[in-house]
Order: sequence, then structure tokens, then C-alpha cells
Amino acid sequence: MKEFTMNANAYLPLRDVVFNTLRDAILRGDLEPGERLMEIALANRLGVSRTPIREAIRKLELEGLVVMIPRRGAQVASITQKDLQDVLEVRTSLEDLAVRLACERIRPEQVDQMKEALKNFEAALKGTDVTVIARADVDFHDVIFSSTGNARLVQILNNLREQMYRYRLEYLKDFSSHERLLQEHKELLAAIEGHDQENAARIIRTHIYNQEISVIRHIRQNQEEHPEDGANRI
Repeated sequence: MKEFTMNANAYLPLRDVVFNTLRDAILRGDLEPGERLMEIALANRLGVSRTPIREAIRKLELEGLVVMIPRRGAQVASITQKDLQDVLEVRTSLEDLAVRLACERIRPEQVDQMKEALKNFEAALKGTDVTVIARADVDFHDVIFSSTGNARLVQILNNLREQMYRYRLEYLKDFSSHERLLQEHKELLAAIEGHDQENAARIIRTHIYNQEISVIRHIRQNQEEHPEDGANRI
């Protein structure tokens, strides 16, 4: 277990602070795939009782970040190729719909927001902090989602984004992909600004497919380097 500390927030209940702390630790890799989550050890580490730890683990299990193993208890879920493909199948269909609606409904001020988000994303790519890059990437896509004007679609996409975050980080760790990623964002902006539904849909599908290929490559590389950890996981 790597070092991590409580994400203190005076405005949140303790159970939510503990949940956010453990969730961030998993997403950053401080708690690694396959690592056991021992309630007593975590409670001592964070200076809390076992109750909020137990509640947080239950919520993390619902998000798919934690799995319960018979006779072993809770452990951080591995990222498998099948999990990735399942999530991306759903994401592809939903984002195809989102960009088509955005082409129909986006307002001029939202186009400006996309352009600003693109500038921020390009600036983030000049650094090496993948969490900062991921946040800028999310912000860009959030403008697209918002421009659909469909609150239910936005809600579903936001829920799916939580499951996508680990995969997004793995993709962004491949710094050789950043130039292509930026170009895809530029092309997507141009297509949506031009209200070109078919082109926007093609770009978003390619965008997601490239992410899938990159992460699968990482999974397979890890499998070759650590065959004892099991097939198709990171």
C-alpha cells in the first residue's frame, strides 16, 4: 500500500470524505489492482473508525472499483480487457448520440466554451500530470454533453464517466498518443461547430476506438511482463 492521506473537506460528511479518499487512491494507483482492502489497516491509516471504511468499500464495489473475493474479502478490482470493451461499447453508442444532438442544438456561447476547453486541454498536454490532462479532457467533453440539452443523457454519461476514469488515465499515460488525441479534439470541435453530424459521429467513434486499442495494448504488455497476475488485466 502506497502512502496517501485523507482528502479533508469540512463541508462533507465523514463517510463521503473517506469514500472520496479511497476512490482517489484507487484511481491514482496508490491502492493497486488486486490489493486487499483491510478495514482495520485503512481505519488506522486515515484515523477513523471501521464504519465509514466499510461503507466506502460497499460504494466502491457498486462503482466496480472494488470486488469481494470469497475468503479474502475486499480488494481493488483489476482492469480487464472484457471490462474495458463492455464499457466502451456503451460509451460509443451514447457519445455518438451526444455529438449528433450537439450538432443540432449547440449554441454560439457553447462553441466558445468548447474552444476555451480545447485551449486548456492543449496547455495541459504540455505537462506530465495525467490527472490534470484527464480533467481537461473531461471538461472538453462536458461542454459537448451539456450542449445536447438532454439532462437524462448527461446524467447517464456522467455515471459512465466514473467507470471510464481508470481507463482514461491508462490511455493518457501513453504520451505518444497525445498529439493524435489533440487533433481528434480539434476535428470534433470543427465538425460540431459546422453542424456536421455524420463527421462528428465518425470522429467520436474513431476517438474511442483509438483509446480502446491503446489500453488493450497496455493490458497485453502487462500480461506478458506479469503472467502470474492472470490474463488480460492491469
